[in-house]
Amino acid sequence: MDKHLLWLARVSALLGIALCAAAVITRLLGSYAMGPFQVGTVLLAGMAATIVACLAYLIVLVEARAR
Repeated sequence: MDKHLLWLARVSALLGIALCAAAVITRLLGSYAMGPFQVGTVLLAGMAATIVACLAYLIVLVEARAR
């Protein structure tokens, strides 16, 4: 189970960083939309993915310490 949570943390962290970076770059280029989505929505999705990564990694750390 720890392996799965660790991979979830890694994948969602990379996805979150990519989404946040794409939103920031798009906004710096002067656009308010990325396809059908607003830049704020993409940034919010990136932050949510990063939070999921943090929580998954926290669960892995807590369970490792409990053993």
